[in-house]
Amino acid sequence: MAKVYATGKRKTAIAKVWLSNGSGKLVVNDMTLNEWLGGHEAIKKKVLQPLVLTKQEKSVDIVAKAFGGGYSAQAEAVRHGISKALNEYDRAFRAILKPKGLLTRDSRVVERKKYGKRKARRSPQFSKR
Repeated sequence: MAKVYATGKRKTAIAKVWLSNGSGKLVVNDMTLNEWLGGHEAIKKKVLQPLVLTKQEKSVDIVAKAFGGGYSAQAEAVRHGISKALNEYDRAFRAILKPKGLLTRDSRVVERKKYGKRKARRSPQFSKR
């Protein structure tokens, strides 16, 4: 199969992911996964989770561009994009990815600040006397 494209999102981070047949290379923002995430082993595992579950670590190449948000949200956006691309690549992977919640966009975003409040919900300090 040719190249497959998918977008992954998390908070304000967006990841554009291209998946193609290959040898298992993973490039994010023109860097390898180790260069991009440094010593964050738990986050690296999170990014690789869809590939490990579908046993595609050594059979597909992934090129991703991530922007917006922080490195953790970007990593989760890349994971979401990889999951969506794998689903598009082979529909049989849906049965593996869907129960783990990897195809669902995490819709939690920062709540907006309301007037009369200090933050979204924090009220000004109340003084009885």
